[in-house]
Amino acid sequence: MLVKTILCGFGGQGVLMMGYTLAHGAMNAGYHVTYLPSYGAEVRGGTANCTVAVSDDEIASPIASAPDHIVALNTPSLYTFQNRVAPGGALFLNSSIIAVEPSRRDVRVFKIPSSEMAEKLGNPRTANTVMMGAFLKITGLVPPDIYLRGMETVMGSKKKSVIEINRRAFAAGYEFLEKAE
Repeated sequence: MLVKTILCGFGGQGVLMMGYTLAHGAMNAGYHVTYLPSYGAEVRGGTANCTVAVSDDEIASPIASAPDHIVALNTPSLYTFQNRVAPGGALFLNSSIIAVEPSRRDVRVFKIPSSEMAEKLGNPRTANTVMMGAFLKITGLVPPDIYLRGMETVMGSKKKSVIEINRRAFAAGYEFLEKAE
């Protein structure tokens, strides 16, 4: 198994954190992992994306010319990356921000109102974690308990309240697609 995912959005949306926590969770689950971050010079408000590759075997290249999944948190990222996803792959879209339809008809599309859901939880900064819950529900790439333990490790010295709201955000995203099925 080799699964490559590009996570993308504006700087400040937590895109790199999404990739890092996914990579950390996958390592904790016993997989080989690469994490390749990329961001514009502006950092906040500029573009940000990262590629995470997860495999049973060693990974030859962290580059994903035809990734299995694209997780897009904004419209410019959808436009930039949708044509790179492999046929039969999946697009995960933050439908709170992305109002356009993807042009691809040969991929699965999952619309998650992650920004809106994060607002309802009381912390708009957790939209990325809502999206990760939905992403992992569909892909099954990393078991939720292992992902959450990894997320807590990555967050390290953050207040318990920050970790708790992120746990709730993850559960909201995971359950959103469970209810939609």
